[in-house]
Amino acid sequence: MKIANLIFIFLVFIKQVSSAQMKFPYQKMGYSKEEAAVHLLNRFTFGIAEGDIDVVLKMGHEKWFETQLKGGIADNLLNEKLNSYPAINMTSEEISKKFLLPAQVRRLAEKDGIQIGDDPENLKNEDRARIKEYLDKNNIQLVRELERQTTNQKILRAIYTKNQLHEVLTDFWFNHFNVFMGKNTTSKYVLSYERDVIRPNVVGKFEDLLVFTAQSPAMLTYLDNFSSTKEGFSMNPNRPNNNNAKGLNENYAREVMELHTLGVDGGYTQADVTNAAKVLTGWTLHPKLLIQNFDEMAKLAKKFRKSKSEMIEINDFVFSPERHEPGSKLVLNNTYQEGYEGGLQLLKDLASHNATAYFISKKIATKFLNDNPDEMIIKQMAEVFKKQNGSITAVLSFMVQHDAFWDKSNQLKKIKSPFEYTVSAVRATGATVVFPYALATKIEKMGQKLYFYQAPTGFPDKGLFWINSGLLLQRLNFGIDLANNKIGGVKVNPLKMLHNHEPESLEDALNKIFAKLLPTLDSDASIEKLLAVANTPEFENKIKEKAIKKDQSEMEVDQESNTTNTTMEDNNKTLAQALGIIIGSPNFQRR
Repeated sequence: MKIANLIFIFLVFIKQVSSAQMKFPYQKMGYSKEEAAVHLLNRFTFGIAEGDIDVVLKMGHEKWFETQLKGGIADNLLNEKLNSYPAINMTSEEISKKFLLPAQVRRLAEKDGIQIGDDPENLKNEDRARIKEYLDKNNIQLVRELERQTTNQKILRAIYTKNQLHEVLTDFWFNHFNVFMGKNTTSKYVLSYERDVIRPNVVGKFEDLLVFTAQSPAMLTYLDNFSSTKEGFSMNPNRPNNNNAKGLNENYAREVMELHTLGVDGGYTQADVTNAAKVLTGWTLHPKLLIQNFDEMAKLAKKFRKSKSEMIEINDFVFSPERHEPGSKLVLNNTYQEGYEGGLQLLKDLASHNATAYFISKKIATKFLNDNPDEMIIKQMAEVFKKQNGSITAVLSFMVQHDAFWDKSNQLKKIKSPFEYTVSAVRATGATVVFPYALATKIEKMGQKLYFYQAPTGFPDKGLFWINSGLLLQRLNFGIDLANNKIGGVKVNPLKMLHNHEPESLEDALNKIFAKLLPTLDSDASIEKLLAVANTPEFENKIKEKAIKKDQSEMEVDQESNTTNTTMEDNNKTLAQALGIIIGSPNFQRR
């Protein structure tokens, strides 16, 4: 890169990164104040809720962004809702003892002389009471309950938190450092991984995220580095050739370069992967996380622990010297000495590598600009990344002040993932959620089972992955279900959205709800198309089918609107048509 270009980028950085001088060029790029507020909310929240636009306009666009970037806004309503999920406050050690895999429960039960079959989660009716009694007696639960609480808290946070940007970034960074909740013991550590490793560091230094994820039980078990040892190492030296014998595992070393830092074109070789894996041998789980009463590894681990001065213990992580490959290793032409410090230095070097600056900047630009961001903005963001030692705050601050972020061609260019789409619909309609797992099942039907993306790549962040005829139909069905209050534990009052003013017709309802859910968009052409769809026999039949299945509890008088059941039924049909079709429309599926 020419020196003149570097000087230009540095001057731009000095001018724009400083929060005291933060200035958004939205007027220059053709936005009104309201349009700019909508664009910010679309990109940095999980959807525009009632009053959000007014908040941005009152605070000022820059101040709103700075406040969101800082975080720490009181979340009283959210915290009240989260009180129903005790697991979210448990340590990894407490979770390991409380929530067990089916195979672990079966082995424990058999040890106590109780036969419960191969799968405690799918028992015959006559066995369920017996296993429930056993679980209650031993104060344990199946890991499925932990998975349920983990999923519920994620949905509730996205809907109700006032720290929307931090939650959006939590989802982004979790996806970048993806772990799969369906992999054996990894499932026990996903909740604490997101809570203790990802969420507190979403606007900090990238290096910290990299190190903390590498040392987390979730990543250690998901990519198998907890079992990676020097060649021939055995948990039982008296039986060196038994099944407890370990060896080098390259899974994490490969993915930390390909997916977490350098990128697939980052210039590393297979030899680098192998040597990086050797550098990171001995990075493993703390023995306190292992189930003491039947896991042989837990019993033997204590015998292999050297003196405290030679062990490195950090929360749930342990560096075990006896597992570590001795000698120096060469990775990317850098030499790393044996020991814990060598692994730590490797991760720091990867975090500060030029290829990493570009790779991470591109992922951030893809998330917040468009699916194919321009090379110039990526390179400029990468320069900020390097100059500011991987500061995520600095990169985001630079990006949001750049003309590229405010380019009108980027408006509504990002397709919402099923999770983003569902949460945005709930936020936009002001729905009350008391059973978030019902939303999780809808999200899964649309192609995204939360925490269960098996590949370490995480869910793709490009619209083509989420769009096909089947998935679009599921989105439309979700919109109709939500509008008709057919999602258990989720309650919408469409009339309240219009401040209890009844629409004069379907077209009137479409116009009013469109203005509510999609402010600043020209509705004329869209309403004409939506009205045509709403009047098709197929769509009318869908609405009638939902109405026929309406529960008795949903037929009661709406006290707020003070209308009779008959009036509400007719009114709901019109509003359900309008609300359902707008939620399912292409415009609402974009952000």
